Amino acid sequence: MTDSTNHVNSNVDVIKLTASEIASRIASGELTAVEVTEAHLARIEAVDEKVHAFLHVDREGALAQARAVDEKRERGEKLGPLAGVPLALKDIFTTEGVPTTVGSKILEGWIPPYDATVTKRLKAADVVILGKTNMDEFAMGSSTENSAYGPTGNPWDLTRVPGGSGGGSSAALASYQAPLAIGTDTGGSIRQPAALTGTVGVKPTYGGVSRYGMVAFSSSLDQGGPCARTVLDAALLHEVIAGHDPLDSTSIDAPVPSVVEAARNGSVDGMRVGIVKQFRGEGYQAGVVQRFDESVSLLKELGAEIVELDCPSFDLALSAYYLIAPSECSSNLARFDGLRYGLRVGDDGTHSAEEVTALTREAGFGDEVKRRVMLGTYALSSGYYDAYYGSAQKVRTLITRDFEKAFEQVDVIVSPTTPTTAFPIGERADDPMAMYLADLCTIPTNLAGNAAMSLPCGLAPEDNLPVGLQIIAPALKDDRLYKVGAAVEAAFVERWGHPLIEEAPSL
Repeated sequence: MTDSTNHVNSNVDVIKLTASEIASRIASGELTAVEVTEAHLARIEAVDEKVHAFLHVDREGALAQARAVDEKRERGEKLGPLAGVPLALKDIFTTEGVPTTVGSKILEGWIPPYDATVTKRLKAADVVILGKTNMDEFAMGSSTENSAYGPTGNPWDLTRVPGGSGGGSSAALASYQAPLAIGTDTGGSIRQPAALTGTVGVKPTYGGVSRYGMVAFSSSLDQGGPCARTVLDAALLHEVIAGHDPLDSTSIDAPVPSVVEAARNGSVDGMRVGIVKQFRGEGYQAGVVQRFDESVSLLKELGAEIVELDCPSFDLALSAYYLIAPSECSSNLARFDGLRYGLRVGDDGTHSAEEVTALTREAGFGDEVKRRVMLGTYALSSGYYDAYYGSAQKVRTLITRDFEKAFEQVDVIVSPTTPTTAFPIGERADDPMAMYLADLCTIPTNLAGNAAMSLPCGLAPEDNLPVGLQIIAPALKDDRLYKVGAAVEAAFVERWGHPLIEEAPSL
């Protein structure tokens, strides 16, 4: 390493760089991938005992990936746009040779023999995977309190939740343990944690990112996507993981929208931006509404036309979701029977196979998973299917139609991402309905399969915690999210500076 490189290193706080800055400096030789990886591993060692963003840190694997990137550069090989950039991977994606638990005791210690498509694409792009992040068990939750391995703290205030189910990924970003992360979004589990931690999270169009190797919760709703601290970083990661996958029958065989170009050329001038009247009212925190209204005013100043929309079926989205998702989860989780892989309880020669399965599920599944499996099994049972699951699917069709009508009038829709800022750990633990209401603004998008983003739009004045602005685009128009998001982000930074925390007092 040259003296000039040493000089640069001594003056750069590597963990505060964006992913695009890190990639650029690695490509130029100003930084090595190993230096960058070691800086983030040191940060994890320093703060993660308090945050608990990670379930498993793959130190040796990450350094080996980083060394391979440095060797590539030394050979003069062309590096990809995110080569050498560290990433935190939600523990729902299978990773060959690395534990994948889905936040559950039923898969404790399970080491997959193969990579998920998302994992494979990250490795092919020379992204350095630091480890696996904490999550609500089987992605069922809105707070990352349902993990079998304990809750994750919000770096803004460690006594509060980081959102769920992907709270580990968003907390890793907000605490500067990783510049990039991957999450999954079934009812808002990328966007909601992004909102509560002051980061950026994107739910791509359903089918835009492969679900192969992503442990299933609700197959018609689950969608993996990028998490980052800036809109451009999210776009760069989006392009790496997106695209058709023949191994996933729900994967869309269509070109990936030009999201990076959109993020580099953000603008809302001349766009029609919709505001849905169903996305405000009782239950919304005053500071969240205030920051959202300011965001709408900003969009007007930037040249957007604001259009009021009425989507009456959105009021039924929460009820429909909490019939469809548990029904699909009861089917998907039937494979965890204690007979093939994972935890096995009671296999001592005195119990039948059925008893072993029952004992294993009793010991391996947490309360929220059991609650949803029971709800779903009931909704699908003989005599109730049409009344519950069938009716919920009809409501889903109505929601999709409301979106279609809305997008005839507007280019994108905006709303608060969550009705409130981060709530204290334990506050809603015994009140599932209060917990489910956290998904009020995000669920309609999952039911319809549209694309959506959350990005920071300031801090709520009453508690000084992050507020998220949600942008929703039609299916296969993911680039609109980045075009609008980049314009809003640039305007916010120009006026108020980036709202992301510099250093949590408790870290």
